[in-house]
Amino acid sequence: MAEGALFDLAGNVLQLLGSIIVEEVKLASSVETEIENLTNTVSTIRAVLLDAEKQSSHSHQIKDWLNKLKDVLHDADDLLDDFSTQVMCRKVMTKKVRLFSSSSNPLAFSPKMGHEIKAIREKLNAIAKDKEAFHFSQSLVEPQVMTRGDRETYSFVLEDEVIGREDDKKEIMERLFDDNVVENISIIPIVGFGGLGKTTLAQLVYNDENVQKKFEIKLWVCISDIFDVQRIVKEILKQLTKEKQEESLEMLQNQLREKLNGKKFLLVLDDLWNEESNKWLLLRNLLMGGARGSRIIVTTRSESVVRVIGATSWHALRGLREEKAWRLFVKVAFENGQLPKNEAFVSLGREIMGKCGGVPLAIRTIASLLSTKATENEWQSFKVYELSKITQEEENVVLSTLKLSYYHLPSYLKQCFAYCRLFPKDFMIDVTTLINLWAAQGFIKLSDSKQRVEDVGREYFMVLLQRCFFQEVQKDDCDIISYCKMHDLMHDLATLVAGMESTLLTLSGEYNGKKVRHVSLDLEVSTRKLSIFKVKELKIRTILVASVGGKLGNLTCDAIISNLNYLRTLDLSKLNLRVVPHSVGELKHLRYLDLSNNEDIKFLPNSITKLLNLQTLKLYYCESLKELPRGLKNLVNLRQLDIFGCNGLTHMPLGLGHLISLEILTGFVVRQGGSKASSGSWYKKKQAKSGGGLSELKKLSNLGGSLVIGELGHGEDDMVECKATNMKQKQHLQDLQLCWKSWDDGETKCYDDMSLEGL
Repeated sequence: MAEGALFDLAGNVLQLLGSIIVEEVKLASSVETEIENLTNTVSTIRAVLLDAEKQSSHSHQIKDWLNKLKDVLHDADDLLDDFSTQVMCRKVMTKKVRLFSSSSNPLAFSPKMGHEIKAIREKLNAIAKDKEAFHFSQSLVEPQVMTRGDRETYSFVLEDEVIGREDDKKEIMERLFDDNVVENISIIPIVGFGGLGKTTLAQLVYNDENVQKKFEIKLWVCISDIFDVQRIVKEILKQLTKEKQEESLEMLQNQLREKLNGKKFLLVLDDLWNEESNKWLLLRNLLMGGARGSRIIVTTRSESVVRVIGATSWHALRGLREEKAWRLFVKVAFENGQLPKNEAFVSLGREIMGKCGGVPLAIRTIASLLSTKATENEWQSFKVYELSKITQEEENVVLSTLKLSYYHLPSYLKQCFAYCRLFPKDFMIDVTTLINLWAAQGFIKLSDSKQRVEDVGREYFMVLLQRCFFQEVQKDDCDIISYCKMHDLMHDLATLVAGMESTLLTLSGEYNGKKVRHVSLDLEVSTRKLSIFKVKELKIRTILVASVGGKLGNLTCDAIISNLNYLRTLDLSKLNLRVVPHSVGELKHLRYLDLSNNEDIKFLPNSITKLLNLQTLKLYYCESLKELPRGLKNLVNLRQLDIFGCNGLTHMPLGLGHLISLEILTGFVVRQGGSKASSGSWYKKKQAKSGGGLSELKKLSNLGGSLVIGELGHGEDDMVECKATNMKQKQHLQDLQLCWKSWDDGETKCYDDMSLEGL
């Protein structure tokens, strides 16, 4: 669980308790009281969590209290998910809207449920009692900003100390001196994550002597956490008049207009976080009296802020290029900023500097530490033993700076970001996959039933991207971001806030079986290392494959799966599997199953159709796969079915149209039926009877992304089926590819055109 995200976990538990499914379970009188008591206890605890998580940064006792709470809330989440799955299973099996229509049903599991809920409640009651010693304040609404101490900046900088920002300064200066701007006041945003030097760049520009001559008035205000218009105006007037300011905003605004009226000014608003447009407009209107050519420079970590202030373009600050980064490193690390004669120091220095990712704050921090180490052995030891640790220590100044951005996230985005710790550094992250992984853990919240998880998840991603937690790497043909990366320092931050619950399992990596819930596997891990998963009662929720290529024996795979009863995400891709273990069907909590790129898999076990919580099933390039399980229609929560590259498929299972939650279906193979196939093999005739036709697509109105329909026929019956797909109503679909059978004759060509019209 990500640091600061317990508030959201408690909300999940309450949501489960209050859901329709759990409400039906409450009809069993033996557990009704226990559920009500548990709801009250969780609600009481949740009311103080925002304050508790805020105070935990400076109290080990509160941290310990939160860790105990976290473990019990996870247990409650698993327990309630278990019962809701049982209810869902009965609904699917009986096809009834009401589960407890017979008098025997409520008694089937209620005694056990009552005992387990009571045990959870008693643990939570003890934890709730302990909280009284901390005197937490209550709040159920997350503040827009979580304040973590003051950060004050100033306008002065020694230009000689700044290296590598000449081009950036030149670009800002050109915009400052552009006389073709129509507006009286134009805004120049500088955007980038913490540590890149946004403030330093603004200082360079602010103190340039040409800027001194250009503007009658220069003002510098550090905004930081709280955007308080009255405080900002007071600070501006304090710099203008050197006098004590009035308290009334009306008096302040009159005085401000008088001082700025008709004068060309430069105002720097440093470290702006505000995303409320009404507050910005209030301040902007107070500044409109300045002369034409006035400028406001804004530094911020968020592109969302840029949109709020109405700027149409901005200066995106990047890391220093290698040679400029090296110049800065040399200046700080070596005596008098001169390269040493010993080439070993130069070689080690370049290697260490490369780990800083071009971030000036990181370079200065690491280089200053090295400046105190005089021998080659000390530098070598630092590279091998200290470098990877120092960037992950909470006390580190680089991460402390980046952590400010993290504290400004709502709790549901905190856990989304922290989950990305499972990807290796420099990993190309598929955005759609990332969204599905978040959804599998319950991180994505829908405000109403009309929303699509894909859409809300992408909104989450875009917020994190705009706040510089991700870097845009690649867009698809529809100009939608398809892949992204995390900067190495952002990855270090994710590792820090994720804590012991998430780990990348390597031969040399540490593993805390009691605490870990999310695991990413390096496929070079030995069988001996994998044996840790055979321990009973593990609470692991995620297993991802972090590297490309490798092999996992079927027996080993089966043994691992059999012990991980709480898995919600299971990645078995690229493992050269021939057979999918039948035991996968026992993973009743499973939401995400990736079997992609296992070219030798021919069939899936029917037990997969028992995974009623399954949301994502990825079979990408399982080229030998002959058919999908017949009971696939039971997977009522399935949102994504990826069968792209499954060239061995000859038909789709009957009942696919029942999966109305489907948002992504990458392929549809039309059954081999009709007059042309009637004289074929027995197997083809069987497919024609068991396979679903194109009409299965009719009710799948939420389909989006790309869909390939293969093996389209040319006859009149095929044309009629095409009309039944109702493709015109699938407003989220971005790309549709149609593939006809290779045989053709003049008699059927007209039906092809009619099929297209029908779609």
